[in-house]
Amino acid sequence: MSTVSLPLADSAIMLRRNLKHTLRNPVTVFNAVLFPIVLMLMFVKVLGGGFDVGVAYIDYVTPGLLVMAISYGLGATATEVNSDMTTGVINRLKVMDVSRGAMLSGHVIITTVRALVACAAIIGVAFLMGFDPGASALDWLGVVGVLVLLGFAASWLTVAMGLSAKTVESAGMATVPLIMLPFLSSAFVPADTMGAGVRQFVEYQPFTPIIETLRGLLAGNPSGSDAIAAVAWCAAFAVLGYVWAVSTFKKRA
Repeated sequence: MSTVSLPLADSAIMLRRNLKHTLRNPVTVFNAVLFPIVLMLMFVKVLGGGFDVGVAYIDYVTPGLLVMAISYGLGATATEVNSDMTTGVINRLKVMDVSRGAMLSGHVIITTVRALVACAAIIGVAFLMGFDPGASALDWLGVVGVLVLLGFAASWLTVAMGLSAKTVESAGMATVPLIMLPFLSSAFVPADTMGAGVRQFVEYQPFTPIIETLRGLLAGNPSGSDAIAAVAWCAAFAVLGYVWAVSTFKKRA
């Protein structure tokens, strides 16, 4: 077997292992897929009537909920990575001469796939609730591209957090800022309706341009400036997460 196919085969094995762990853990499935749907139902059906955003609230809130669907699945990844590190799983894999890159990429890939499944569920429920996007086929490709990029970038950052944490509990807590930041964005109401201080934070935090890019694409009116900022933030997350994860893995594994 070639030097290229060996890491790919190891990555496939690690991906299958992580997929089985996800399916056997109902809490992970709930947090990653069902909880964002619960949030959608709550915001649209219970709170949506109180917001004046200029368009149907389901159309406004769906992009933010897509980002939240990605962020809500990150806690499980951090705890799984940390558990592999602290319970000796990685040491056993090292003895078996499994590719080190496969150990990390397996977690990154399954987290990204889990995020995309959650996003697909959100979009499906949104259509059932009257979602009416104006996106063209090209716009939809852009939406998928942004979601894949965000899921991939957030996955690497989360893997790095899981590797760096000392305990499983602290690994889960490390992802709380990534989970909470979408709440402090333009996901549910426009930034210009917020008070001073909060408005500036919302406008310049990383998730707002990502959400606005998705909102523009789904409305069929994408913003170039938001898209550039969104891609830049995702690239920064990915590079930071990758470098941090690889460096920590070499030190601790």
